[in-house]
Amino acid sequence: MQGTIVKIAVGEGDTVAEGDTIVVLEAMKMEQPLNAHKAGTVTGLTAQVGDVVTAGATICELK
Repeated sequence: MQGTIVKIAVGEGDTVAEGDTIVVLEAMKMEQPLNAHKAGTVTGLTAQVGDVVTAGATICELK
């Protein structure tokens, strides 16, 4: 299912803990946070508010 990015909670180079919110997606009029699956530093952040993403799309990497 595709969704639209409505909020970006981190920036390039930010350090996040496991479970921290990375972005919030809206799909079918419901907002769903996407959380970090591990602790690390955000790199390659390509998401922008308003972008439509599909399942499996890479939004950023955690190093």
